Amino acid sequence: MKLIAGLGNIGANYTFTRHNAGFMVADKFVLENNSTFKEVTKLRSLIATVRSTEDYIVMKPTTYMNLSGEAIQLVMNYYKISVSDLLVIYDDISLNLGTIRYRANGSDGGHNGIKSIIKNLGTKDFSRLKIGIGPQPNLPSEVFVLQKFSEDELKLLKPVLDKSVESIEYYFKNGIAKTQNVYN
Repeated sequence: MKLIAGLGNIGANYTFTRHNAGFMVADKFVLENNSTFKEVTKLRSLIATVRSTEDYIVMKPTTYMNLSGEAIQLVMNYYKISVSDLLVIYDDISLNLGTIRYRANGSDGGHNGIKSIIKNLGTKDFSRLKIGIGPQPNLPSEVFVLQKFSEDELKLLKPVLDKSVESIEYYFKNGIAKTQNVYN
C-alpha cells in the first residue's frame, strides 16, 4: 500500500489558497479515480482509498499545515506504511507557478508542514512532489501563501494539477530518478 499525503489547511476559507496546492492535487487524484474522502477523526485526516495499478491511501491532514506530520505519522502507523511508500505533495514558494518538482529528500526549506513531517517521522528522507506557487511578491510568505489564486493563476494551475496527477502513478511504478527525468 502506498500513501499520498496532500498538504493544506482544512476549511472553506482556505479553499483555493496557494498553501492548499497539495490538497488540490489530492482532490483531483481521488476524483479521477472515482473515490471520495471520508473524515477519520482518530487519524486526524480525510482519507480516501484508491485501487489502481497500486492500492493507495490518499490523505489530507485535518491538523492544519503546521501539524501535518502528526496526522501523517498516525496514518503511517495505522496502515503500517513505510517511509519509502510515502509521497508528500505540497506548495513551494521558490518554484514558479506552472512548475512541479520531484525530490527524494531534503530540508524543510522554511515550509512548516515539511518541518512537522521531518520532526514526527525523524527523517528528511521521504519523497516529495512540490507544486510551484511563486514568484513571491514583496509580501511576507505567511501572507502570500494564504492568498487565493487569481482566475488567471487558476488557469495556469489547471495543467499543473493534470500533470501532477498523471505523474503520481508513474512515480510509484518507476521510482524517483525516472520520474524526475520525465516530470521535473
